Amino acid sequence: DKSNIITLAWAGTVCSDPPMLSVAIRPTRHSHRLVDAAREFVVNVPRADQLTEVDLAGVWSGVEHDKFAELGFTATPASRVAAPLIEECPINIECVVRHQLALGAHDLYLAEIVAVQYDEDVLDARGRVQTRELAPVAYMEGEYWSLGRRIGIYGGAAKASGRR
Repeated sequence: DKSNIITLAWAGTVCSDPPMLSVAIRPTRHSHRLVDAAREFVVNVPRADQLTEVDLAGVWSGVEHDKFAELGFTATPASRVAAPLIEECPINIECVVRHQLALGAHDLYLAEIVAVQYDEDVLDARGRVQTRELAPVAYMEGEYWSLGRRIGIYGGAAKASGRR
């Protein structure tokens, strides 16, 4: 099968050592069959200015559309997995499936992160991702959002209140 692009609302970090993330995919989706067969995938983090392509990738079926070609995305070889990266996305996270759980409407894949690529323009001088420059897309309840304004820092409330 050819590679496909899927948009996922249900995804997140689940472990720091080893680094792992989770994605939930409906068994009825074309990409579910591809991930089941390959046991690996790439999470590509898009920017807000790629919203049109992101939305179409979510609406279109990979059975009927070659999403890479039709959306103008470049499938670039990954460093550790066979699934391609989307070159135009500023962050690419290569993953290998370690566990799969059938939950009901979705299957949950727990995957180890085996490599990550970043566009230099989203990193600060110390190599940390700068959310404002990244302007990632988030999806919730049928709406797309972009993150960007920092509203606090970890431990800031404890330090300010003296309650550590």
